[in-house]
Amino acid sequence: MHIVILGAAESGVGAALLAQAKGHDVFVSDQSPIQPVYKEKLAAAGIRFEEGTHTLAEILTATEVIKSPGIPEKAPVIQALREKGIPVISEIEFAGRYTRAKSICITGTNGKTTTTLLTYHLLKEAGYKVGLAGNVGFSFAEQVLADEFNYYVIELSSFQLDDTYLFQPWVAVLLNITPDHLDRYNYSLEQYAQAKLRITRNLDSDCWFIYNADDEVIQREFPAVFCEANQLTFSLHHRPDYHLAAYYTAETRVCTNLKPGLDEGGEEISVAASSLIGQHNRQNTMAAVLCARVAGLSDEQIEQGLGTFRNADHRLQLVAEIDGVRYINDSKATNVEASWYALDGIHQRIIWIAGGTDKGNDYTSLVPLAHRRVEALICLGADNEKLKAAFGSAVDHLEETRSMADAVRRAAGLARPGDVVLLSPCCASFDLFQNYEDRGRQFVQAVANLVQSTKT
Repeated sequence: MHIVILGAAESGVGAALLAQAKGHDVFVSDQSPIQPVYKEKLAAAGIRFEEGTHTLAEILTATEVIKSPGIPEKAPVIQALREKGIPVISEIEFAGRYTRAKSICITGTNGKTTTTLLTYHLLKEAGYKVGLAGNVGFSFAEQVLADEFNYYVIELSSFQLDDTYLFQPWVAVLLNITPDHLDRYNYSLEQYAQAKLRITRNLDSDCWFIYNADDEVIQREFPAVFCEANQLTFSLHHRPDYHLAAYYTAETRVCTNLKPGLDEGGEEISVAASSLIGQHNRQNTMAAVLCARVAGLSDEQIEQGLGTFRNADHRLQLVAEIDGVRYINDSKATNVEASWYALDGIHQRIIWIAGGTDKGNDYTSLVPLAHRRVEALICLGADNEKLKAAFGSAVDHLEETRSMADAVRRAAGLARPGDVVLLSPCCASFDLFQNYEDRGRQFVQAVANLVQSTKT
């Protein structure tokens, strides 16, 4: 086949290398400049590529197109391919054709990365030959080319799922569905939910579907989906309306049962050794524990793995404790729901740093939490008026700044021993920072400077 790859970053270059190895004629096109590391890979493999443009005359000769998940359906190049009837698929779909390894695939609006990394860690620590792929930044296709793993743990965004057709996970996980990226789905939550539920479309009786029984959108949308898989639901509480596969019996104990239709057979696992913070991470932990149970890990292996796991940066990351005050970096919280989880999960008095580029946020759900938990709000953004209007009467103290160093300095001045200084912006970062990682790194550096100043 003549395979055209649209997008020459991690997933696109990995797909190009796999396609060439399988004997296909390959051409790579990226409308933006290609990063040197990826350009070198393509050149070393002798794969033709272009950057800074899409040459339609070449692209429309494709037998099949593999596109980057970042390219929207409305892009002219995709519309031209649709008009000509040329199949457009994702790297995940393509790579899935060439591996017999079992895939554990995780999606949801919030918590995907944490759950994916934790599941991968549990399997790897137990000695499994397992790869990490998908939205976490590692090409599934390039790993399939090496064919070294028996299992893959794959984080899947809705954009990646949109272009899958025959790909079949062994275990599919749906954590939650809340409004996000609706501009890609005609501003329809239902369409976005169906994109997430696409993860179930090829599951059969040998597969497993793990999902959150506490999520209202999943409860509403899932019954319309035909699913033959073994279904495992989890909840923060024991619920009579569900045959639950996992739920908490105490703050740090989870009861799991892979045959939830039966009363007997449940096993309790301690999660006391986990360093994860917040209610949403208690849900993420249950999902990962169920994946590990399906994969055959013992309770002892799971408990040991939970104790050695460290989450990715910028996700409720404990940065330091200074004079009895904990500083937590949750810069990845770029939407209201993510910040709700952070505020709900921290039970100490909070000095909250929030703000940035508003994405049409509705802060209503955060106001009661802020009233109960937040002592002071430091607004960090180019335009803080909406935050000030939403929380001005909910918190005792509110001020604003446009500097992370200043925000951390002011927070430290307001905090008392036992408090938490929390960066959980619930907004995008592009007004004052390059991205959420840059915002988080500046927070970490500001805290490090604070540590240094206390020593002098």
